[in-house]
Amino acid sequence: MTEIKRMKSSDRMSQIVTCGEVIYLAGQVASPGSSVTEQTTLILEQVDSLLAEAGSDKEHVLQAIIWLSDMEGFAEMNAVWDSWVAPGHAPARACGGAALATPDYKVEIIITARKK
Repeated sequence: MTEIKRMKSSDRMSQIVTCGEVIYLAGQVASPGSSVTEQTTLILEQVDSLLAEAGSDKEHVLQAIIWLSDMEGFAEMNAVWDSWVAPGHAPARACGGAALATPDYKVEIIITARKK
């Protein structure tokens, strides 16, 4: 049976869950109130750090789900995203608009990856 490992856990959630070679990251948000560009940049830095802790990197991202509080920020988020994605390693991706946990959050990104 494949072992499930939970990392950076609280009673409510884990930031990282691995099951065999697959890594699931909790939805990542950044400092409330900053711009879409700033939030996306900080979130992707968090993603890099969490993936490294789990034994992976952005070249091994399988899927990304991105939520924007306002789809008007789509191009702004994409400018940061496009510079972050490893060339030749674009994951499957979905992006939609949603009410996030607080009105100050503009971006939330959920990542599934595999270990190196």
